[in-house]
Amino acid sequence: MAIIKPFKLDEVRDALTGIGVHGLTVTEVKGYGRQKGHTEIYRGAEYAVSFLPKLKIEVAVAAGSVDKVVEAIAAAAKTGQIGDGKIFVYSIEQAVRIRTGETDGDAL
Repeated sequence: MAIIKPFKLDEVRDALTGIGVHGLTVTEVKGYGRQKGHTEIYRGAEYAVSFLPKLKIEVAVAAGSVDKVVEAIAAAAKTGQIGDGKIFVYSIEQAVRIRTGETDGDAL
């Protein structure tokens, strides 16, 4: 799972496609980390935006591909600025392709 800046989605998708990952799930999320939000001015009034828009990308891959996928996402999502996001890696105990009944590695 990766949390990235929204404008980096196309670059991340292209990077993943380039290494053979052909499926992902994207969810619009809001949150904050070290950025702690920011202030904006609307109609002359300043207000705090505590939660910033981000995208959560979820990709399921075989264990042998994890390092390559993490490197691809990190390189494509990086701007060098605060708020670039985070990548979390966790195990999946079971996967099933609903249409065919394939399981685990075959379902990915």
